[in-house]
Amino acid sequence: MTRRTTALLLLGLVLLSLNLRPAAVSVGPVLDEVRAGLGMSTATAGLLTSLPVLAFAGFGAVAPALARRAGIHRVTLAALVAVVAGLAGRVLVDDSASFLLLSMLALAGMAAANVLLPSLVKLHFPDRIGSVTATYTTALAIGLTASLVLTVPISEAAGSWRAGLGAWAVLALVAALPWLGLIAHDRTPEPTPHTVRFLDVARTRLGWAMASFFGLQSIHAYVVFGWFPTLWRDAGYSPTAAGLLVGVVAAVSIPLSLWLPRLVASTPRPGRLVLAVLASYPAGYLALLLAPHDLAIPAALLIGTGASIFPVVLTLIGLRSRTPAGTAALSGFTQSVGYLIAGVGPFGFGLVHDLTDGWTVPLLVLLALLAPLAAVAAYAARPAHVEDQLRHVEVAAQ
Repeated sequence: MTRRTTALLLLGLVLLSLNLRPAAVSVGPVLDEVRAGLGMSTATAGLLTSLPVLAFAGFGAVAPALARRAGIHRVTLAALVAVVAGLAGRVLVDDSASFLLLSMLALAGMAAANVLLPSLVKLHFPDRIGSVTATYTTALAIGLTASLVLTVPISEAAGSWRAGLGAWAVLALVAALPWLGLIAHDRTPEPTPHTVRFLDVARTRLGWAMASFFGLQSIHAYVVFGWFPTLWRDAGYSPTAAGLLVGVVAAVSIPLSLWLPRLVASTPRPGRLVLAVLASYPAGYLALLLAPHDLAIPAALLIGTGASIFPVVLTLIGLRSRTPAGTAALSGFTQSVGYLIAGVGPFGFGLVHDLTDGWTVPLLVLLALLAPLAAVAAYAARPAHVEDQLRHVEVAAQ
């Protein structure tokens, strides 16, 4: 690649990453206003909050196949166009059904792009996986934090929740511009006699370990961002302060996302590092069990550190595959199955909270879930490649 193409690709990756979370999380801060404005029922609101999981599981699974057929840059551009159309369209409608459909369109684009990112890095920067992953996961963390923190102020300044949500469509439109230039040099994950496909990954231990790793860590993230504002409000914080505490959780991952992927990629056996990051979770949960109000800030910092395991998983997707095609298949399987696993988290946590009328038992459940998370994380951190495991399976079957 020329320097100009490399710079354009890096810019495209960063802008793309900034847009991979606003479609999913920007509604939450203004959900009450959206429900009032559209006359949305409680059941419909519940479906709306479940759409990200459905989109990641469904559309993320087909993204690698689409990239093989149409070209990975073209599919990435199409994904961003879907995000723009969905985010812009849903602020113009006045009924819940249209809002849901357009939200799903935006989330479908986000899910497809999310799966293709590790493959793009493997395709263009095979020797710089750690540093490039660090760059785009940092941008992703910034986009997540910004959408959580800025949606309400934008809405209040403009006097409408529509402006707060519509602002993210503008950012997505800007992100699409570099990809208009990149599609002229489109490449697909190369076909080989041993091309790895989505279902092939299901035949490997590494595939299931990565999917379980991704899903279990996502359960904690979904629960924290979905329920902890309520937990801290019940502990005596105002709605604004509770939201800021969740913002602290998200913000912690910004500097760590810039550092951890590089360290994971440069460490021959990153298992200890992975477990050290995960160890922050129990410390944070124990702080909430002991004093949810007085220890809220230390708990938020610790839980945010634990949540920074997300860029580590994305880095391992690139490191646990030998080819861009293998990376695309492993990414699709890991994230699709992982998000299906994660989907039970917020619902189950809320159910346990309702049944016990408190936060102690739900937090103990989160603590218990850390044991299997640590086990699959340790396995995924061991040196291995999905292509090698698949060949062993094929040889054994002959």
